[in-house]
Amino acid sequence: MALTTRDGGRRSGPRVVVVGSANMDLVARLDRLPVAGETRMAEGFESLPGGKGANQAVAAARSGGRVEFVGRIGSDDFGTQLSRRCRGEGLGVRYLGRDPRTPSGSALILVETSGQNSIAVSPGANARLGTAGVRRAEEAFKKADVVLIQLEVSDAAVRETVRLAERHRVPVLLNPAPARSLDPWILGRITCLTPNEAEASMLSGVRITSPRSAARAAQKLRDQGPACVLITMGSAGVFVSGDGIHSMVPGFRVRAVDTVAAGDVFNGAFAVAWSEGRGLAEAVSFGQAAAALSVQCQGAMDSAPRRDEIDRFLLRHD
Repeated sequence: MALTTRDGGRRSGPRVVVVGSANMDLVARLDRLPVAGETRMAEGFESLPGGKGANQAVAAARSGGRVEFVGRIGSDDFGTQLSRRCRGEGLGVRYLGRDPRTPSGSALILVETSGQNSIAVSPGANARLGTAGVRRAEEAFKKADVVLIQLEVSDAAVRETVRLAERHRVPVLLNPAPARSLDPWILGRITCLTPNEAEASMLSGVRITSPRSAARAAQKLRDQGPACVLITMGSAGVFVSGDGIHSMVPGFRVRAVDTVAAGDVFNGAFAVAWSEGRGLAEAVSFGQAAAALSVQCQGAMDSAPRRDEIDRFLLRHD
């Protein structure tokens, strides 16, 4: 499948369908992460809207995309807050279902001063997004320029997302996080796969320790079907394989305050730039710029930069 939109990327504001999770993030900030069996006093606590799907949807919307968010939340206070926040960010929430029996998803996040983090997720209603919930959104798939999905929802939801995208000839970007094995049927129909180092190592069977091992892993993954593979490697950059490229695209050097959701911001921003018809390397750089801005701020969803901020950052680093 071509790595461009159906109109060659000439129209502004590409239509992005994001299928994924919405969680309430319960965030504690510490001087360092505790080791097993240790209790440490937190320096601050916040409850913030998040979840990989919602984070990526907001990042895409702030980057200039017109986003329809497909997901499932509970009929609880967290669900109400999540729905309100999504609307406030300009996301389409027609297909964000409310579950009457299951609480909204939540995530317990510990963030240390260096910016590193540790996360435990309770999926809640996200796990109940299945085939029917995705199929309800077929009208949005018909109009989409790109579909973005992660793995904080059920296998059935992932499979139906890929099936509908294939039916309507829409490129699919899969961020395989949190890491789990993937059905070969799904991998064979993905346009672009965006794992981090740990996820790419698990999916490919190649332990990634350098750009050379990342190249081997990316090729093994591409051999399973994706037209392009982007292995995000933190501040080192992104190993890009596709569109005639098989090399590292260096990252931007910034002082990280909080790395929570940096990968989500990259994916959302990259999806917009990619569906605008930019070359793969240029779209990756756009996503990296968004991620570099995000790690200089605290929070997950709140850290996603807006389009003008990303454009100014790229001009300064040209």
